Amino acid sequence: MDAGADYLELPTVTGETIRVLRRSHPRARRLRLTVTPGGARVTYPVGTHPAQVIAFLRQNGAWLERKLGELKLDEAPPPLKPGKPTLLPLRGETVRLAWREGAFPSVVREGGELVLGLPRPHGRTTLPAARALLRSFFESQLRRDVSRHLQRHCVELGRAPTAIKVRPLKSLWGSLDTRDRITLDLALALAPPAALRYVMIHELCHLRVRSHSPRFWALVESLEPEWRTQRDWLRLNGQALKAELVRLVATDGN
Repeated sequence: MDAGADYLELPTVTGETIRVLRRSHPRARRLRLTVTPGGARVTYPVGTHPAQVIAFLRQNGAWLERKLGELKLDEAPPPLKPGKPTLLPLRGETVRLAWREGAFPSVVREGGELVLGLPRPHGRTTLPAARALLRSFFESQLRRDVSRHLQRHCVELGRAPTAIKVRPLKSLWGSLDTRDRITLDLALALAPPAALRYVMIHELCHLRVRSHSPRFWALVESLEPEWRTQRDWLRLNGQALKAELVRLVATDGN
């Protein structure tokens, strides 16, 4: 979590305390409460009185406690085990990973499920094979989304990267090297599309402005007015998302 974040503490009927990240936003029109694997967050219009925010949280306290309980935020997600279903994030949604016997290895999206097919016999190679399939699937999904952003924003910027590389990254979400090659974190395949779009715009804007100067951020905002919201989302949920990638594909990143 962001060390400089501002939190509210909401007592529950069970005697526990829920910490809720609070954020005002210039374009917010109402109070909004969201719950993700990274925690709870309340967003509200600039100028909202703190008492209104606290009252809003109290009114929604039961719902908030129930949602946090469903996510079991205090428990580490179970390790990936062949044949055992599990929940995972994919493009900002929670989907169920199901296992199925198949004539050949495959990963397909079927409604709210991600179905991983592996042929028999199952043995010591099953888990490594499953992880490799998931990694390949995540990368293909990410590259599909990235291609759409490239088509649009490269035209707007009049610049294009020389290559797009995808791999797990330990701390960064993306980078641009001196040869104009963009590297993206594979964990972005698990993030909401808006968060990926922000990271893409961020790195593409570095093709024009190599620093994080006011001119750079003005360029980012011209393409993505909600960039602060997406940056804050990644700060709040990033470590949990990267941990999920490690759980699913067993990589420590770089």
